[in-house]
Amino acid sequence: MNSIELMMEEHRYISRMLKVVRKACLGILQGEAICFEDFYQIIDFIRNYADAHHHGKEEKFLFKEMINHLGELGSKLIRNGMLVEHDLGRLYIKKLVEALEKVKAGNEESKLDVIANAISYTHLLERHIAKEDEVVYSFGARQLSKEVLEMVDEQSTIFEEEAKKQGTQDKYIDLLEALENKYTVVK
Repeated sequence: MNSIELMMEEHRYISRMLKVVRKACLGILQGEAICFEDFYQIIDFIRNYADAHHHGKEEKFLFKEMINHLGELGSKLIRNGMLVEHDLGRLYIKKLVEALEKVKAGNEESKLDVIANAISYTHLLERHIAKEDEVVYSFGARQLSKEVLEMVDEQSTIFEEEAKKQGTQDKYIDLLEALENKYTVVK
């Protein structure tokens, strides 16, 4: 499997977590108490699997080469599109953490901010994933040279091997499945 196929596979796991986020928010909307432990596990998945692991590969390898080799169009697509959206996602998660802390401190109104930031993140990532799968990755695969794509694959393989040693993939896929089971999310 090449690096682009691997990144698309990771999108499937991230998309599944977005469904968990929606179900957790629906529970709040229906009057259930916030399960802080679940939200912190969701945030852990987002920060360490979706962002550090997945976005890390994109930013360090594929997107870097697209910026370096695909001229103004490639640079604008990545810098003004994909990287801006990565940063916006990080902002939503930062604000989600802040809102959770406010609710824990007794501020009931901050439940609105929990839902708003969590759902905004899901909307952003759903569109972001679609753009990458349907446009960005195929553009990179078509326009980058075979040698550059092979280099991206090699870098991604080394990155993946290190993550496997640390148990990253297994840990977060297991976490995802446990949360899917708890929130009865259909895969």
